[in-house]
Amino acid sequence: MLGLPALSKGSRSRRRLALSAAAKVNLVLEILGKRADGYHELATVMQAVDLSDRLILDEAPDLGLAVNSDGIPGDATNLALRAAVALREAAKIDDGVHITLDKRVPVAAGLGGGSSDAAAVLFGLNRLWGLRWPVARLAEVATTLGMDVPFFLRGGAALGTARGEVLKPVAAGAVALVLVNPPIRSSTAEAYGRVTPSMYTDGSRAQTMAGLLRTRQAARVAASLYNGLEAAVAPLHPEIARMKAALLAAGALGVAMSGSGPTVFGVARSFEHARQIRARLTRASWRCWAVRTLGGPAVRVRTIGSMDRMMGRGQAARRGTLDPVFGGSNPPAPTTIRRGRR
Repeated sequence: MLGLPALSKGSRSRRRLALSAAAKVNLVLEILGKRADGYHELATVMQAVDLSDRLILDEAPDLGLAVNSDGIPGDATNLALRAAVALREAAKIDDGVHITLDKRVPVAAGLGGGSSDAAAVLFGLNRLWGLRWPVARLAEVATTLGMDVPFFLRGGAALGTARGEVLKPVAAGAVALVLVNPPIRSSTAEAYGRVTPSMYTDGSRAQTMAGLLRTRQAARVAASLYNGLEAAVAPLHPEIARMKAALLAAGALGVAMSGSGPTVFGVARSFEHARQIRARLTRASWRCWAVRTLGGPAVRVRTIGSMDRMMGRGQAARRGTLDPVFGGSNPPAPTTIRRGRR
């Protein structure tokens, strides 16, 4: 079971849930070959980090979504809303939910933000709707939404194989990182479409990284970073090479691209060192975060009071952070999917 009791059916006015949904980096991403189903066989080490989106789930008669961030789809193509649709269909119920999504993780950036949102919705609705499904059953729904989604149901660090959805937890010590994201987006489909057999490797790098994470030695982890997709993506986005060079010049121990990019990250000796590196990266067009890796869940339940304060700080908070936050006087109109007959 997920370890959290279902919300009481009797407390109708209290059926509201606030969650955070963490991003991830790929410390290693190897492409082993092409599968018969059209996907690529992977060996990857994924690690959750403490840059998170915020979600509030409110009981509602229908399925709806409001996103307080420009450029983020608020319709049925959004993975958060797709997750609610998929779970409702899998559970064969008619319950509804209104999702309020505060996007802080950049989109199409190789950090899994959309997948994490989807996992948070599955996790939260499992509780809100009183389903009490174990993680393994939720993971079956998660895989239909994307290969990264099952990872976020657990978080921490994991070795992913097959298409990335077969997961083995990895014991890992805390590592401080600096994330650097340019004002461009990368298409995962296009990245894998440019992969050639010359980019295939044997999976040994991922196995090595899984072992190194247990040592808690940042320098050894930094020396073993690897992303086989980088050879396919970097020629399309020269900014990737510039960001990696800037991180190394600022003192990072090692650098790599995460996922299908274009975000790159550097390993620091400590969180204070990560903050120093971030401060040295003054290029105005890049967004940067000093983050810590998470040893625990990627999806976390938050108290409503603290989440409301975080999501309602307004324009003053917007000016003081690199991350988009809720604020302003005109909330977006929600996308709504009404109940169909079942």
